[in-house]
Amino acid sequence: MMLNERASALWRTFTPQLFQSLRDYNREKFAKDVMAGLIVGIVALPLAIAFGIASGVSPEKGLITAIIGGFIVSFLGGSSVQIGGPTGAFIVIVYGIIQQFGVEGLAIATFMAGLLLLLLGFLRLGTVIRFIPYPIIIGFTSGIAVTIFTTQIKDFFGLTTESLPGDFIGKWEVYFHSFNTLQWTATLIGLLTIAIIFLFPKISKRIPGSLIAIIVMTYSCMFLINSPHYRAWKPSATVSPSQHRSLKQSRSG
Repeated sequence: MMLNERASALWRTFTPQLFQSLRDYNREKFAKDVMAGLIVGIVALPLAIAFGIASGVSPEKGLITAIIGGFIVSFLGGSSVQIGGPTGAFIVIVYGIIQQFGVEGLAIATFMAGLLLLLLGFLRLGTVIRFIPYPIIIGFTSGIAVTIFTTQIKDFFGLTTESLPGDFIGKWEVYFHSFNTLQWTATLIGLLTIAIIFLFPKISKRIPGSLIAIIVMTYSCMFLINSPHYRAWKPSATVSPSQHRSLKQSRSG
C-alpha cells in the first residue's frame, strides 16, 4: 500500500503539466494560447536565425532547433507558462564545440547535457542556483555578450576570411589583418538593421523590431542583388588563421 502511494505521488510529480491542463481545457484558453504562441513565435523567429548563424551553422538549423526544442519543452514541461527556446548564453559553447568536434560532437554533447538535466531534476538540485553569487551571474552574462559581439564582426563588416579560430584574441587578430577586405554594402545593411530594431518600437511595440528588420532588409538585399546597377565589390585579399599565425611567426623571428 505504501509502495503504491509513493509510486502515485512520484507519477503526479513528474507528469507533464500539459496532461493536467487538458483536463479543464476550453475555447477561451485555446484563444489565449494561440495569441501567446503567435507572440512568442514572432519573437523567437529572428532570435533562432541569429543564434544559428552566430553558432557557426546555417540559419535553418537554428529554426529547426528552436521548433523541436520548443515543442519538447512545451510537451514535457512542468509549467503551463514555461517558454522554451534558444538562448544567447549557449552560442559560445555551441560555436566552440562545432569548431572543434563538428555537428556530430554537438549532438553527443547535447545528449550528455540532457542526461545531466534529468539527473539534476530527479535529485531536486535546481534550487542550487540560488547560491550562485549575483556578481558571477552578471560577469558571466557580460562575458557572453562580448563574445557574441565578437562573433558578428566578420559578417557586420563583410570581411573575407576563412574559418575563424575559436579563441577570443585569435578572432580579433584575424579581423585586424582582414579589414582591407571590408565591404561597405554589408556594413550599411548592418547599420540599417540596427536602426530598424531600435527605432521601430517607437512606431509599434506589439511587433518586435527584429522581425521587421529581417523582413525589410531581406527584401532590400534581394532587390539590390537583382538590380542591374548593382556591382558587388569582391575583395581579393583573404587572411586565414593559419596565414595570420605564419605572418606573426615571421615577424617575431
